[in-house]
Amino acid sequence: MAYRNPDDQVLRDLLTNATTIAMVGASSNPDKASHGIMQQLQRIGYRVIPVNPRENEVLGEVAYPSLSAIPVKVDIVDVFRRPEDTPAIADESVKIGAKGFWLQEGISSDEAAARATAGGLVAVMNECIAATHNFLRVPKKTADR
Repeated sequence: MAYRNPDDQVLRDLLTNATTIAMVGASSNPDKASHGIMQQLQRIGYRVIPVNPRENEVLGEVAYPSLSAIPVKVDIVDVFRRPEDTPAIADESVKIGAKGFWLQEGISSDEAAARATAGGLVAVMNECIAATHNFLRVPKKTADR
């Protein structure tokens, strides 16, 4: 049976309660989708931590080679990678104690979603996190960011 994304209320709660998002596949290249989405999430008020072994810094944030290298708590892992890479990222998301595992628009993996949900995470596939935030009218963050 194919995985189905959670309902709007579950997504609204996840996005409302989150403060830190790790973006796997973040890029400093402004032509890449991850760059634009990271900017949008920062404007909303999230702290977005780039995860990419080929980057040192993206949009003012230090980049880390892996999720487990991030020294702060991560609420949501947002993924810009090929579907075949995502099950291992789901496992690492569970390991670091994230609450959400989000595969961006165009990325789906029932195996990754199953691993994430088995580990207690809210899993979302094939949806843009920034567009969903706007669609659900989640308030902007008022924290320090």
